Amino acid sequence: MEANSIQQSRITTVADSAAMADTAIRYLINCAQQAIKQRGVFRVAISGGSTPVRFYERLSDASVHSKIQWEKVHIFWVDERCVPPSSEASNFGLATDTFLLDIPIPGENIHRVTGELQNYADAVDEYEQIIRSVFKIAKGQVPEFDLVILGMGSDGHIGSILPNTYALFDTDDLVSAVYRMNGDYNRITLTIPVMKEARRIVILVSGDNKAQIMSDVFRTEPDPVRYPVHALWPVLHKVRWLIDRPAAAKL
Repeated sequence: MEANSIQQSRITTVADSAAMADTAIRYLINCAQQAIKQRGVFRVAISGGSTPVRFYERLSDASVHSKIQWEKVHIFWVDERCVPPSSEASNFGLATDTFLLDIPIPGENIHRVTGELQNYADAVDEYEQIIRSVFKIAKGQVPEFDLVILGMGSDGHIGSILPNTYALFDTDDLVSAVYRMNGDYNRITLTIPVMKEARRIVILVSGDNKAQIMSDVFRTEPDPVRYPVHALWPVLHKVRWLIDRPAAAKL
């Protein structure tokens, strides 16, 4: 199983964060152009964290973003911390600071999570309704994102699907709240069924602090409760890994 996991995965190893950003940009542009050509729209869900920062900064370059028809793009977030958009911890804030203000995308095509709402259940319901409205799907249907961009934490989490949390088992909803008891931020996240339904998934992993988790994830039997990223193993054929050399050192 362990060897097959690696063989079946599409892994691209790059030198550093700059090379990762360039590779991710090319992948994004290709996905966007194909989706717009085939379906007239490109719907992408992006993540926060430190790994995609260089990638997002590259998007602010006109020579890059001019290759995408932004009026036909809808941007969503995989997850968000329950903070105001002005907070340094906000994934929406990160996107705003790095590229959103520089690309010619209509404001109505940007679909953020209102993490600042005091009642997180309201934020969950609001985000789910936005998704259903944009994708024109009814209750019980799951949206098919053209691309979901993920990172992976040093504990194997994706989005805000953290180990041993209820969101791992939420198969009825599109969006779930993740409540933290250790002083960490509460979060709102797309659920595993939504991630798995995407046409394409890219996972960005960087840094030598991720080398051990990369080895553990690929060399152990799938256990989504321990390593939530294993929940994607049934759809590995849709997953593209972009990993820098330090993170890939133990593969």
